[in-house]
Amino acid sequence: MDLHSQLSQIIHPSRVLTSYLHRIAYANDASYFHLVPQAVVQPNSISEIQSLFQFTQKNNIPMTFRAAGTSLSGQAVTDGILVDISKHWGNYDVEENGSLIRFQPGIVGGFINNVLKPYGRRIGPDPASIDACMMGGILANNSSGMCCGVIENSYHTIHSMTVVLPNGFVLNTADPNASQIFENEQPHIASGLIELVQRVRSNTQLAARIQTRYQMKNTNGYLLNAFLDFDSPLDILTHIMIGSEGTLGFIAEAVLQTLPDYPRRYTGQLYFKNLQDAAAAIPAIKESGARAAEIMDRAALRSVQDNPGVPSILRQLPHGSTAILVEYQAQDLESIDSFKKEAQQVVKKIRLLHDPEFTDDPGVQASLWKTRKGIIPSIGGMRTPGTISINEDVVFPVHHLADAVIDLQHLFTDFGYPDGAVFGHAKDGNLHFLINQAFNTDSDVRHFDGFVRGMVNLVSGKYDGALKAEHGTGRNMAPFVETEWGADAYAIMCDLKSLFDPDLMLTPGVMVNADPQSHVTNLKTMSLVSPEVDKCIECGFCESKCPSRRLTLTPRQRIVVQRELARMRLTIHAQAALNKIESDFSYAGIDTCAVDGLCATACPVSINTGDLTRRLRAESVTPRADRIADWLARHSALTESIAGMAVRLGHLTESLIGANGLTSVIQIAEKIIGTTLPKWNTHIPFPSKIPCNTNLLTTCHPERQRRVSILAAEMLRFAQHDMKKCKASNVNLSDFCDYKEFIFFPSCISRQLGKPGNKNFLSLAETLLTVASRADISLWMPPNLTGHCCGMPFHSKGYNNAYLLALHKTLRQMWEWSEDGKYPIITDTTSCTHMLRTCKQDLNKEDQELWNKLVILDSIEFLHDIVLPKLNLQPIDGDVVLHPNCSVRKLGLEAKMAAIANRCARSATVPLSLGCCAFAGDRGLLFPELTASATQKESDEVNTREYDGYYSSNIPCEIGMSGATGRDYISIVYLVERASRA
Repeated sequence: MDLHSQLSQIIHPSRVLTSYLHRIAYANDASYFHLVPQAVVQPNSISEIQSLFQFTQKNNIPMTFRAAGTSLSGQAVTDGILVDISKHWGNYDVEENGSLIRFQPGIVGGFINNVLKPYGRRIGPDPASIDACMMGGILANNSSGMCCGVIENSYHTIHSMTVVLPNGFVLNTADPNASQIFENEQPHIASGLIELVQRVRSNTQLAARIQTRYQMKNTNGYLLNAFLDFDSPLDILTHIMIGSEGTLGFIAEAVLQTLPDYPRRYTGQLYFKNLQDAAAAIPAIKESGARAAEIMDRAALRSVQDNPGVPSILRQLPHGSTAILVEYQAQDLESIDSFKKEAQQVVKKIRLLHDPEFTDDPGVQASLWKTRKGIIPSIGGMRTPGTISINEDVVFPVHHLADAVIDLQHLFTDFGYPDGAVFGHAKDGNLHFLINQAFNTDSDVRHFDGFVRGMVNLVSGKYDGALKAEHGTGRNMAPFVETEWGADAYAIMCDLKSLFDPDLMLTPGVMVNADPQSHVTNLKTMSLVSPEVDKCIECGFCESKCPSRRLTLTPRQRIVVQRELARMRLTIHAQAALNKIESDFSYAGIDTCAVDGLCATACPVSINTGDLTRRLRAESVTPRADRIADWLARHSALTESIAGMAVRLGHLTESLIGANGLTSVIQIAEKIIGTTLPKWNTHIPFPSKIPCNTNLLTTCHPERQRRVSILAAEMLRFAQHDMKKCKASNVNLSDFCDYKEFIFFPSCISRQLGKPGNKNFLSLAETLLTVASRADISLWMPPNLTGHCCGMPFHSKGYNNAYLLALHKTLRQMWEWSEDGKYPIITDTTSCTHMLRTCKQDLNKEDQELWNKLVILDSIEFLHDIVLPKLNLQPIDGDVVLHPNCSVRKLGLEAKMAAIANRCARSATVPLSLGCCAFAGDRGLLFPELTASATQKESDEVNTREYDGYYSSNIPCEIGMSGATGRDYISIVYLVERASRA
């Protein structure tokens, strides 16, 4: 019996992945290691975890747990069975009014903080990856961060946990009888822990070393301080599991004590002539009560000095200069005022290169933090193609920090890392450094080995620091745990591992590893693929944003597979395997990518994996299909008419044979013609009734025309000139409030699907015109709308020529409608707004000149800035829920959408589990399982209660969310219409 069949007896076959595609997709984490698992399994219960433990021990196959896979030290890869807990372990519960938070390990840390925000609380650990990493990893690595220090980490804030040991024993440590249960049912382990306590405490030299070393950050090896801090086996068990990197058991659930979430902040960036001056300032900064003190050497600052939004002074800093980003945080105004006085005193004591500038302005604070947070992506993005960005973290005694940084810089020079940069949490002596390294030859590997050993000698030998501060020991520091801790401490760790996992089947090679070369074994190589792929550093930050992550692949996995395909194409004997993985990737990697671009919003190097998918789709387009798409684009009026007829026919057929009957007909047709067809969705709206509105714009006074044109140009400068800024633009249209000249362009989808199924509703176009009329604002709707489209349906499918034909035609017509860009154009579908506002790079020079002068506004902006101030609103006595779709978020319009809803209803809720619905035009009709998977978390949250209205701003998204929740999602325009009725 093969491995898939064996594992399928334990776990449902759909959650057992053994294809080469999936094994490759999970072969990498955020570290520089590469191990291909024999199988990937996705258990959903403790009983399945117990069965997996039994199976791996019986069959002598190692097993490793993986949450988000953001591990930087190789803890989340294996050549055995990889247990993916990111799919089914996401439950949580707030307890004791927010003072405790209960959660399962497969939930993102940033999400937990969002859950706690209404209570004014947060979890203690604050890793930089908190919006991507999961709680299982945070606990397993005892992660910390910029403000966490050594007292707010998981070890010090753990309340209780439910743990599953390798022998199958399950214990909830909060059970009133937990101590007795543990000691009675696991006497060998309980007594073994007591023996280890005695060995540690009887060795006074070792005990003293443990106490000293945990006064600074240290995640190298097991947390031996548990043997000094606690006496009972139960307490030791609870705390020794923290930081054990999944090598001692599985934490199925945990409860953390929460901490205050400080709402007030005071931030400043201090510049020093050299490292010595900066290091000398750290004790005073720390004593003043600063929560964060982030040091950045000149190389780190140089890497970000040309990034938009960072302080301009960075480009003027001399060689050798250093910066420290300082932030004070407090609960109330009085406390923050006290910190301001402390900061004023501190700057008088230290030697600064420039006068300090502290601020409590959130916008300026964000700019300062952008400097610090931009270092990793900037250096990663600048690396030579084919190299890997390696991010390490070490700890030095604070009083040695300046000398240690200089020594690290010398080490970079000695080993030829000109882009090596040092930065980190100065008040804790915790430094991160980045280098870019290739592993393509034996010489590359030997070179890196020499560097690592030189770093170990420097950190552990010269300065007696910690080789790991917060990233975990992993595979890369496992050979050097004994070097740092000594033989006695290392023997304790080895015996601890054997006590819990005598067969050494659980995450072998991590923490305890007898191989002195494990840090340079099973290394990644970065095959070159294409520009949008090659700069990926495989950090995994994108994954929590991806709508297909629970169904098929994530953006990182798509890139990992593309790299493997590139490698295989160079191998003569890999053709059969290559064909199989390409075939599997067609569905998992291409068909089920929503190309929504949300991955780019989380990516440190701004990769939109949707661009990769569109390119792959374009490469697969046949000449015949391309000709058909061109014909459709050239005859777009006829295309639109056919689409409307198809929708009417679908509704008619549904009324005759029912939705299930229509679905059966489509499935039969698919089998006959051998291709995927759109499935019928009962929530598809009806074709719109487009009102007749052919009145020409009123001729304005010349001075008024001039002012409108100037205002349009000013808006355009913010909203469209720099499309990177456009993504976060929040255009203020208040300057247009005195004018009534707007062009209304109902999108092709709202023209064909703009009438909700409820007969009481007008079409979307009629509703927007009605609302504008109530505000005494005239929208002029051109008579020749039919056949004009932004081209997005062609663009997303890879029909590039058809896309450009459609876009060119529409922009030219918009130029005429707006009288050469004089009047703003309002669209009623946010995805079309986004397409029209981000298409500049696709246009020819002539069209770009027109585009530069057009002002294209979304209905959300129009309602918020122009219409609402002119309406006499009567908010509905009800609560509504919003789905700000991905285009709303990429355009930075969430706040305006929420403000509209809060003006028009008693309350408005945006789900914490908000994601992309993945309907993606017709993707949700072609592959409805994609939308079902993508919307599961959000729909579950929405359906926990009844709302009085469900609103979005994009018809495909409204169809997707309606299908997922069973509720009728409609445009937010309808909410404004309800609240503005006389």
